Amino acid sequence: MPETLADKIMKRADAAVQIQYLQETFEAEKKRRIEFREWLTPDVKAEFINGKIIIHSPVKKQHWSASGLLSTLLTAFTNFHKLGKVGVEKVMITLTRNDYEPDLVFFSREKAEQFTDDQVLFPAPDLVVEILSKRTAKTDKTTKKDDYAYHGVREYWIIDASKQKVYQYILPTEGATEYFPAKVVQYGEYLKSVAVEGFEIPTSAIFDEAINVKVLRELISGS
Repeated sequence: MPETLADKIMKRADAAVQIQYLQETFEAEKKRRIEFREWLTPDVKAEFINGKIIIHSPVKKQHWSASGLLSTLLTAFTNFHKLGKVGVEKVMITLTRNDYEPDLVFFSREKAEQFTDDQVLFPAPDLVVEILSKRTAKTDKTTKKDDYAYHGVREYWIIDASKQKVYQYILPTEGATEYFPAKVVQYGEYLKSVAVEGFEIPTSAIFDEAINVKVLRELISGS
């Protein structure tokens, strides 16, 4: 088994000091996280990532357009087939250390049935979708990707609206903590979900309203 970071710390002469520092750091971070949740309001989109509060700036039209078109298809499909619930923009996902508000999430029916009407903090979804912006791209591709995988998010899509393509990450097996390398799905190619059974669309439906309407009819009719 490869040597872990904990193993390396335990070999240090100052191991006790390092461990105490980590404990104090995490206790302070927990306090800031509680304060963040108390401060956050419905009209502010913000996340708590590795001890820092990240406030999101307004998004470009291509960003909210892609989000809206995809959520229309995914929500209609999951509702029609009673597969679960889709949340958009302000759904707070709380993981071991971080709180995220992804652009779009899907929870299986089994998970969604456990939620209450007044619930505001939610566990790891089955599918997470993030739409790239210049400010968040690095975090979406690194910190969030690793965190989602570690917490069992079965499927993760990163949508590049400017280049009109989707990076699809899938966990290889149940219990795995790292995604397969991304499958890059180009404009017009078909994107098939593993977390949402039966959901398969051309990526063009995420970026083109006329195609979106056509695909929506096909998804609902089953043709």
